[in-house]
Amino acid sequence: MTQLSPTLELALDLISRPSVTPEDAGCQDLMIERLEKIGFSVERMPFGNVKNFYAKRGSEGPNLCFAGHTDVVPTGPESEWKVPPFKPEIIDGMLYGRGAADMKGSLAAMVTAVENFIAEHPDHNGQISFLITSDEEGPFVDGTTRVVDALMAREEKVDWCIVGEPSSTKTLGDIIKNGRRGSFSGDLTVYGKQGHVAYPHLAKNPIHLAAPALAEFASTKWDDGNDFFPPTSFQVSNIQAGTGATNVVPGKLNAQFNFRFSSELTFDDLKERVIDILEKHELEYDIDWTYNGLPFLTKPGELVDAIVDAVQKTVDITPELSTSGGTSDGRFIAKMGTQVVELGPINATIHQINECVDAESLNQLSLIYQRILTNLMAK
Repeated sequence: MTQLSPTLELALDLISRPSVTPEDAGCQDLMIERLEKIGFSVERMPFGNVKNFYAKRGSEGPNLCFAGHTDVVPTGPESEWKVPPFKPEIIDGMLYGRGAADMKGSLAAMVTAVENFIAEHPDHNGQISFLITSDEEGPFVDGTTRVVDALMAREEKVDWCIVGEPSSTKTLGDIIKNGRRGSFSGDLTVYGKQGHVAYPHLAKNPIHLAAPALAEFASTKWDDGNDFFPPTSFQVSNIQAGTGATNVVPGKLNAQFNFRFSSELTFDDLKERVIDILEKHELEYDIDWTYNGLPFLTKPGELVDAIVDAVQKTVDITPELSTSGGTSDGRFIAKMGTQVVELGPINATIHQINECVDAESLNQLSLIYQRILTNLMAK
């Protein structure tokens, strides 16, 4: 049997642990054991039933943080998997298992990259840290955001952060995420008056009342975007109204919607414009807001340049900078004034049955991370 690299051995060990959100299943203990052996001081920071840790080596100079999550999404029907999702295997060069791409492969690559870098540069410049949570795929209430709040309260500074989310699309390193759009949702209830459909003058149909306002939301050009972000997007995700009977005018309508917004607007800007439209249509309504995070952007500079150089030298491509896609924990870390970039494996199978990643690409990813460390921290 071919000897596996330290990166693949660690990835297999992490994937074999069934850490469905918010469970950690011993993944963090495994990482902590490795990090303590190379001189990291580790602070466990549990909140509720979520496990987190912050580990750091060094006490002065710029802080380069590796951030990620040990939790994974549910597997779906295990009978449909090529291999049991928590018994990972490498088949024809592909590593199968839940979390292979999102994001235990990245965690393994981060740890081995730091181990190799410190072996070569034991007296490196600056500080190297890890911020790891078991609550990224779930409610994200007691995970990275709580750790960041605690670090900010004691004025801990993180200058640069690499988040190991699977950013690549077709080949390792082709895309790096140097920002993400902001996100918030609205839960709108529009009130009418229930009645018989044959006597509409005695009823007040909330579907008819709400439809023009929803249409205006959908047709509004909220902004033009900018050089880094596409225009703000509004989408209705759910609508419910009615009793199920065809002869009853419903008494209320509930609509849920989401904004993915650029750095041209703020949460308050959009909320005010939504309310203006609702008031213009003279609706009787209630609305609740769920705020998921501001947009963030890391412009080309020290971190981006170091990453682009490392990718070019390792896999001979120049990565594209992108802010597309959903949200990540990077938005919480960016609150610290940190330059944040996401760089990880190919994302083609994340959250799917038979999640997998090219095994050799994890070895390459470890080398990319190590070269980033060399670019930023080597004496």
